[in-house]
Amino acid sequence: MKKLMLGNEAIARGAYEAGVTVVSSYPGTPSTEITEFAAKYNEIYAEWAPNEKTAVETAAGASVAGARSMACMKHVGLNVAADPLFTAAYTGVSGGMVICVADDPGMFSSQNEQDSRHYARASKTAMLEPSDSAECKEFTKLAFDISEKFDTPVLLRLTTRVAHSQSLVEENDREEHKIPEYKKNAQKYVMMPAMAKARHTAVEERTEKLLEFAETSGINRIEYGDKKIGIITAGGCYNYVKEANPDASILKLGMLFPLPEKLIREFAENVDELYAVEQLDPVIETHVKSLGIEIHGKDKLTLLGEYSADMIAEKIFGKPAKTPITADEATPARPPVLCAGCPHRGVHYVLSKLGVRVTGDIGCYTLGALPPLQSIDTCLCMGGSITMSHGMEKAQAENAEKTVAILGDSTFMHSGITGLINVAYNKGTSTVIILDNSITGMTGHQQNPTTGKTLKGDITRQVDLELLCKACGIDRVSIVDPFDVEKLEKTIKEELSHREPSVIIAQRPCALLKGVKYEGKAEVDNDKCKKCKMCMKIGCPALSFNGDSLKVDTTLCNGCGLCLNICKFGALSVKKEG
Repeated sequence: MKKLMLGNEAIARGAYEAGVTVVSSYPGTPSTEITEFAAKYNEIYAEWAPNEKTAVETAAGASVAGARSMACMKHVGLNVAADPLFTAAYTGVSGGMVICVADDPGMFSSQNEQDSRHYARASKTAMLEPSDSAECKEFTKLAFDISEKFDTPVLLRLTTRVAHSQSLVEENDREEHKIPEYKKNAQKYVMMPAMAKARHTAVEERTEKLLEFAETSGINRIEYGDKKIGIITAGGCYNYVKEANPDASILKLGMLFPLPEKLIREFAENVDELYAVEQLDPVIETHVKSLGIEIHGKDKLTLLGEYSADMIAEKIFGKPAKTPITADEATPARPPVLCAGCPHRGVHYVLSKLGVRVTGDIGCYTLGALPPLQSIDTCLCMGGSITMSHGMEKAQAENAEKTVAILGDSTFMHSGITGLINVAYNKGTSTVIILDNSITGMTGHQQNPTTGKTLKGDITRQVDLELLCKACGIDRVSIVDPFDVEKLEKTIKEELSHREPSVIIAQRPCALLKGVKYEGKAEVDNDKCKKCKMCMKIGCPALSFNGDSLKVDTTLCNGCGLCLNICKFGALSVKKEG
C-alpha cells in the first residue's frame, strides 16, 4: 500500500521495516518528527535524550549489544555528537547503527548553515542522502544493511525541504532483526591507543570497500539526456534540476561519502560541460576538481541559502528568470514574535527595563532580541549563555557590567549544567535565569528530563531544578513567577547586588500546553487608560494602539493577565468567559 508521507515520517517507517529496536534523539528542526513518528511503533523503543551526544552514545550501546539503532538530530546537534561519532567510526558496529542529520539551508530555524557532509569525510563514515520520501524510507533500510555489511555507522543526511516535503511511499512489513548473543570483544570496542591503531587500519580498508560499493551498487546512477550539459547533484537539488530541465543529463548521487571516481569520470567524458549543483559548500565540486576534471559550481551558484528550480534554470540552463509576482501594495513585515501568553515575555520585559546585559541561548526566548523587548545581547549555541556570561565577567573583573544569562529548562538539561558547575567551581558571580515553561517549546512541545514524562508519555522521574542547581554549587536559588513582574524585578536586582553566583527559576508553563487554561480575555477600560503605552512594551501580539486607543485582539488573547500586571492604572482586566 502506498501512503503520502513526510520525508521524516518515511525515515521512521524505514527504521520500523528494518527491524530497529532503539531510537534515541534530541529534538531539533528539521529532524524532530523522525523520532516522534518512530515512537508510534510499539516495536521500537524511542526516547528523547538530554542532548545529541547522549543520544549517539545510547545508539552505540544498543548497536554493540547487537540491536539495530538510530539517533536523530539537526546539523548543529551533530557538533555535540561529534565525539562519539568519530570513535564509533573506529569501533564499527554489531547491529546496524544509523545517525540521521538534517541540515537547514536557508536557516529557516537555525543559527548557521553548516554542511554535515564534512563530518562524513572527516570521520570516514558512510553517508547517504535521499531526494524524496520514497528514497527516505529505502535509503534508511539500505543504511542499516550497509552499516552491518561494512561494519560502520552510517550517516543519513536530509535537508529541510526533503525532511518536510510529502511524496508517496510504499509500506512493507517489518523484518525483525535477530539480536545475536553478546560476545565480549575489547580489541574492537575499547579504544585505547593500541586497539585504536589496529581499528584505524580497518577504517581505511573499509573505505576502499565502500568506494567499490559506491561505484557498482546503483545507489549512484547516471541519467542521460541532452549531453550538452551534465549535472552532478544529490538530495533535494536533484528535484530542482529535474524541474528546471527534465531533459538534462544527471549523475544522481545517493552516497555522499565516499564519492565515486570511475562513475564521475565516465559521466564527465560523455557530456560537453559539467556542473555540480549542491547547496551550501562545494563538496562534490571540490572532489571532482581533485580528480583533475573541469567543473562549474559555485562560480555560477551561490554558497548562501536554499536553491530553487528557477535559480538553476537561469544560472545553469540560461533560461530567463521568471518575473516575480508582486502585489499592488507592499506586504507588511511579519517578524516572528513570542506567542500571546508566553511566560518568557515577563522576563524579557523586566530585563529590558533594567537595561542589564543579557547573554541568551537557543529556544523560543531568543525572540526577546527583537523589538520592542530587545533584551538579549548574544546567542551563540545551546548552553552558551551561562559560559559566555562567565567569560564576560572574568574578562572585565571588578569592572564587569551587570550580566544575566537566560536559557530554557530543556537547554539547561542539554548543555547548561556543566556551564553552571564551571561558574560555581571557578568562583564566578553570574546570575542565571532558567526559563522553566514545563516543556521543550520551540521544536513543538517535546518532553525533557524536567517534565516528568517520557517521549511516549509514561510517567518518570522528574529532575528538580532547584536541587540540581544547589548540587552544582549554587547556594542562592529562587523560584519566581515571570508574570509577577514586581517580584521578578526585585529578585533580579537582589541577585545582581551580590558578588556570588545565583540562579532564578522563572517558572510558568507554556501558554500553548493543553492543560494551560486562563479565565477569559483581556479588555480595556478606556476611561481609566492614560495612553501611556506601558503595556505595549511587552510586545504582546494581542495588544495594539491605533494612536487614539488601546485595542485587544480577542482572537489572539488568551487572558494570561501579564498586561494587567504592567498597567499601573487598572485600565486592563480579564473578562471571564461564560
